[in-house]
Amino acid sequence: MTELRTRPHVGRLKKTVVMVGMMGAGKTAVGRALAARLGAPFLDSDAEIEKAADRTVPEIFERDGEAFFRAKESQVISRLLDGERCVLSTGGGAFLADRNRDMISERGVSLWLNAELAVLWNRVKHKDTRPLLRTANPRATLEEIFNRRVPIYSKADLSVISDGQASIEQMVDRVLTVLETRPDVYEVED
Repeated sequence: MTELRTRPHVGRLKKTVVMVGMMGAGKTAVGRALAARLGAPFLDSDAEIEKAADRTVPEIFERDGEAFFRAKESQVISRLLDGERCVLSTGGGAFLADRNRDMISERGVSLWLNAELAVLWNRVKHKDTRPLLRTANPRATLEEIFNRRVPIYSKADLSVISDGQASIEQMVDRVLTVLETRPDVYEVED
């Protein structure tokens, strides 16, 4: 059996790549591996919000509410887009706000990890760290969120299928292949 090898991509980011998509799509895992492959920083907007607030996202939701969280999320994303070019993973709801989509497209590039509902459920069903899934029927809640959000995620600048079959490194290959179509974002060096 032939071993799959990742393609050696050597290049540089000209814009920050912002990973968007549903919870469980792989934004953090793929984003972290992509950043490592590119030798670029990896940042997670939720982690940056937690650091600034000195509390977890679920604690912020519980204490201050979702509207407060979303306002802070926009501020953090704006600040991170103004920083060093990087790979930025965002929370599942970040891309829903028009202002976030606009600033991401103006100052970076949005990349949607497009995963089917079954893949997402398989990845999140045993985790209790998802505030929006703390309901009587988390599977139905996920489906409702999925159905509302997919049309908005489809507005992303770029898209990669996250099928639940590919390894993280194979997903990075898929992402780099898509990034190579955008020389304004990613420049391949020889």
